[in-house]
Amino acid sequence: MCEANAYLKNSEGEALFMEAVDIIEPYEDGLKLVDIFGRQKFIRARIKDMTLLSHRIVLEAEEGRRPAPHAVVSTAQTDRADILAR
Repeated sequence: MCEANAYLKNSEGEALFMEAVDIIEPYEDGLKLVDIFGRQKFIRARIKDMTLLSHRIVLEAEEGRRPAPHAVVSTAQTDRADILAR
């Protein structure tokens, strides 16, 4: 399997943000992550680093901005605007 786990880096280290990430879509105000089951999360962060052989993605809140609460959506058909509206 090729999916990776995404971790959010904070002052205390790293915390698991999402497992089995299959897709990452960049947006001007953050990232949308989709797992292998179609669940989606949106976060105001950037990719700090990725280690594909280790299946690991590290996210970091954009400087001066805290990560927004993320939404979990059960369908892969939902777009970013729908996620932010929830």
